[in-house]
Parts: sequence; structure tokens; C-alpha cells
Amino acid sequence: MNNNLSIDLQKDINTISQISSIPSMLNVICRTTGMRFAAVARVTDKKWVTCISQDEIDFGLKPGDELELQTTICNEIRQHTNPVVIDNVSENREYCNHHTPEKYGFQSYISFPIFRKDGRFFGTLCAIDPEPAKLENQQTHELFQLYTELISFHLESIEELNTTNQILLEEKKNAKLRETFIAILGHDLRNPLTTTRLCADILLQMELDKNAKKYVSTIKSTSLRMQELIDNLLDFAKGELGEGISLVIKADNNKLRKELQQIIKEIKTTDLTHKIISTIDLKHPVKCDSNRIGQLFSNLISNAVKHGYDSTPIYVNSHTSEKQFILEVINSSDVIPVDIIKDIFKPFTTTSTENNENGLGLGLYIASEIAQAHSGTIDVISEKNKTSFKFRMPL
Repeated sequence: MNNNLSIDLQKDINTISQISSIPSMLNVICRTTGMRFAAVARVTDKKWVTCISQDEIDFGLKPGDELELQTTICNEIRQHTNPVVIDNVSENREYCNHHTPEKYGFQSYISFPIFRKDGRFFGTLCAIDPEPAKLENQQTHELFQLYTELISFHLESIEELNTTNQILLEEKKNAKLRETFIAILGHDLRNPLTTTRLCADILLQMELDKNAKKYVSTIKSTSLRMQELIDNLLDFAKGELGEGISLVIKADNNKLRKELQQIIKEIKTTDLTHKIISTIDLKHPVKCDSNRIGQLFSNLISNAVKHGYDSTPIYVNSHTSEKQFILEVINSSDVIPVDIIKDIFKPFTTTSTENNENGLGLGLYIASEIAQAHSGTIDVISEKNKTSFKFRMPL
């Protein structure tokens, strides 16, 4: 490639090179007309540049090579935009004394203009030979017309595709920057939030009046909610950055049981409108990441709190069989529409319930990602006054 060419011209040459059918077109032109040099040229008001050629006469033009613009008939075609066809230069009144055939030593010449779809002139599809050829016929004219139109179509398609790909690359780059920012932000927010929650715990152990305890309890419950949002944001960002949900697998039923009980305890502390009735019966070893299962459970039970009817119980059933570990959360609620259930585990899927005005729509998505990481599934059943989210994991 000629490095002296502008970026735009190099781009045009690369675009032509991406049209895989052009070599076949040039070969058909040479075989049909008997001419031994055919090419696609990019022609501007300053340059004549070879994009691609088939050269059987050692004319010596390769992609990126130039001819002096003023010495070419293509420059004249650029101006009047009509094809030029010459069977025999020596017998042609208009071109027998023309400087171009004399300079380049050809007797037969044909060149058709190539236009972009918006009507702008791109260049020419041309052929030359030192010997005369029979070109003034309908078959040859139609062949060149067809090929120039095909080249024009492919030019437009490839440029549109390249533009779309560039936009997609930019979007991916921007998305990755956003997700990196989210990950950094979430990480940096954890420390002050942990300090806030610890201070709330210390204050709750002190002798405070009823109103003060109420306000401190609100601070603690809010910090727990913020922690849940931050954890979900971090896990979402990690997933989008390609890191995925990381697991530390161990068979420790005692740890898993304590994790589930602790989450129930925290929910009871922050939610006074629902009674939580739980059954935890782990008779078989469960190999899992207890912290991640706890996070999955926290998202499921938080979802039940947000969307369940007030003053109705939430049932938690966790048990094992020889083949699987099951963790189910059941609450009383309106029936979830089928179209929402279809997308319920997709990120940023939210509902406009009173208790979920500030939700990010990531909780159930993160829960499903944790389930998949454990080779498990979460099933949703929503009936009148009853909604169940059931996590199943093979043992």
C-alpha cells in the first residue's frame, strides 16, 4: 500500500479489497473482451489510484499505485460521467491523437464510471490492451454496467457495515468504561457504609430513648439496603467485565445454615410488616459457596418483602434430598404477568410497586447468575395470592 495516500483513499482501497467478487469480475472481463489488463480505479480531482487489478501485460499497477491524473481518460470521465469505449485507437477520430493512448501504448480501451449510492463519483471500472478489441456491442456494455452497479452496491454495504462495527466497538468500549466505573464506585462505597453500619450497631447497644433507637434502627436498615444494592452492582459489573460470579465451594452445612438464619434475622430486624416462617432441614452435604447462596437467598427474600402483601407471612423452606438442595421463598402477592415472568431474571427489570421505587432491577438477575454458577435453576410460580421462587441445585 502506498503510504503517501490519504487515510480516506487508503480506506477506499481497503473497502474495494473486501469485495470478494471483484477478482472474478475482472477475470470475466478479460476472458469476455480478450483484453489483458482490467482494474478498478479510485479517481478524485487530484488522484488516480489503483484499487485492484488483473494484469496479464505487465502494465505494473498494483493496489495503491498511482498514475498522473491528467494523463488518464478516467479524469475526463470523472468530469463528464459518461463511459468511454474504444475498439481501436488508431481508427478512432476522437482518440487517435489523444495523449493517453500514446503515453501508455494501448489500442483498445473501455471505462465505465462507478458511483456511490448517493450519486457521488467514486472511480472507474476499466480495461486496456495493446491490441484492438471488439467492445462496441451491447453484451460488453451491459456487462460493465452490471458490474459497476454491483460494485456500487457492495461499496455502500461494506461502508455501512464498517460504520456499524465501529459504532459497536465504541459502544462496547464505553460500556466497559461504565462498568469499570461502577465496580470502582461500588468498591469505594463499601468502607464508609460498613463504618456507618458498625456505628449503628454500637449505638443500638447503648441506653437510648425510644425515638433515638428508632432512628438508629432506620440508619442500620438503610445501610443494609445500600449494601445489598452495592453488592448487586459489583456483581453485575464483574459479570459484564467478563469476570463472572466467582465461587468458593465447600461442603459446610453448618456454615450454610448459619448464613440463611442470619439473613432471616436481618430481614426480621428491618421488616416489621411480615412474619417469616422458616424450615431449614439440611440432612445431606451441600457443596456450595455459602456466602453466594446467602446472597441469592437475600435477594429472593428481599423480593418477597418488596412485592408481598403487608401483614402476610413469608415462608422459607430449605431442605435436601439425595439428589438436590432446595431453597424456596413463598409470599402472598398479586399474580405476576406472564410477560414480566419471561424477563424477570434479566438485568434492570423492575416493577413500579410502592416498596420498589428505588430498585435497580438487579437482585433477581444476580440470584439467577449465582444459581447458574452452581449448575442450578430458579423456578417461578405465580398464582392468585401466592408467588414462589424455588432454587434447585444438584448435589
